[in-house]
Amino acid sequence: MLGVSKPKETVNTRDGKPVSVRRGDILLFVTYRPGKPGEVSFSGGYPFAAGSTVNVNIDGTTFELFTDGEWAWPANTADDAAVLAAMKKGTTAVLSARSGKGTQTKDTFSLRGFTAAMTDAEKRCK
Repeated sequence: MLGVSKPKETVNTRDGKPVSVRRGDILLFVTYRPGKPGEVSFSGGYPFAAGSTVNVNIDGTTFELFTDGEWAWPANTADDAAVLAAMKKGTTAVLSARSGKGTQTKDTFSLRGFTAAMTDAEKRCK
């Protein structure tokens, strides 16, 4: 079972100036598997800069996701649990990252309805 969300706002900058860039699907996922806690992942729609991280700001609380190619995840299950707990309480998640070409991206996701959707997913995947 999986929950997927697209951003409500996207800002792309290079050298501090807004730029128009072509990106693939920009998606924030929570995946549930039977007997396992939810797992957060993010696809920025482009390859992230090698060795970079994605910063997640949920209503003022910041988390870090590690990257590999076009994907990013929390480092471990404890970090997954902390991000999920913040998402359930929060109203907005802002994910900031850097592409391999040096473009800074900032994607804003609404968390409205997130708790209800994740509670349903958790029940279905027990």
